[in-house]
Amino acid sequence: MKATELLFSYGTLQIPAVQIETFGRELAGYEDQLLNYKLVTLEIQDKAVIALSGETHHPIAIAKQDETIQGKVFKLTPKELAQSDKYEVSDYQRVLGKMVSGTLVWVYVAKD
Repeated sequence: MKATELLFSYGTLQIPAVQIETFGRELAGYEDQLLNYKLVTLEIQDKAVIALSGETHHPIAIAKQDETIQGKVFKLTPKELAQSDKYEVSDYQRVLGKMVSGTLVWVYVAKD
């Protein structure tokens, strides 16, 4: 297993049970902050996602200059990154984001 993708999570992908169900393992990560986004709340309609996360409302990032979001960066394989696409509901889109550390990572944000 070669973890070559970086994924930033500010929400439910940080929950060990969600990681195990989505990726088959608990992820190791490190703290960082996403630049130029802020969090708002999204009501989740997908019953499977609610059952897995235990939450009816999830945070979602929207573009906001000069704001940052605290979270974790995880190393994933390309296959695991594709699995995370299946977990996220259609309100999210995966884009490249820049961290305070300067690292470019994948992150799920509000769909345009």
